[in-house]
Amino acid sequence: MASPCLFIRTPDTHKRVLIKKSMGVFFDFAGEMPNQQRPWRLSLFIVFFLVATFFNPSLADVGTAAHYSPPYLPTACFGNDASQFPTDNLFAAAGDGIWDNGASCGRQYLVRCISAATPGTCNPSQTIQIRIVDRAETSVSRPSANGATIILSNTAFGAIANPSAASVNIEFQQV
Repeated sequence: MASPCLFIRTPDTHKRVLIKKSMGVFFDFAGEMPNQQRPWRLSLFIVFFLVATFFNPSLADVGTAAHYSPPYLPTACFGNDASQFPTDNLFAAAGDGIWDNGASCGRQYLVRCISAATPGTCNPSQTIQIRIVDRAETSVSRPSANGATIILSNTAFGAIANPSAASVNIEFQQV
């Protein structure tokens, strides 16, 4: 069996010069590797690793949140039942985007403020878990802004943003 060699084309004679090499990788002067696959798999792995490291996929949706004040009863989900409200008062009315013909009643969402028209309005380090108890379109109390994805109770809105804001941009995910 012949020992592995390195072929190098000399510029002056245009002939290949045979050089023995113990590792068994064959190269010619142009950088070709005639007897071994190109290292594209390593490049693909490096690209995949960089993408996976620096781009975190998010499973959350982005929307807007407004707030509403009492009275909260009756609700479209549970009527006049006062036990529908969580003890921490972190609840909301669903906007048309998540109402789902009433199927959203009782669903719980993680909500985080990500931006607002006025800088410093959000508390981005605070994530709350809210429960849907009403429909925004039919709530007794009107929301601070129309067309929001979620209308938070005053307590819930104040936990993630400055309560003086009419609406904020949020990231939300069903639990």
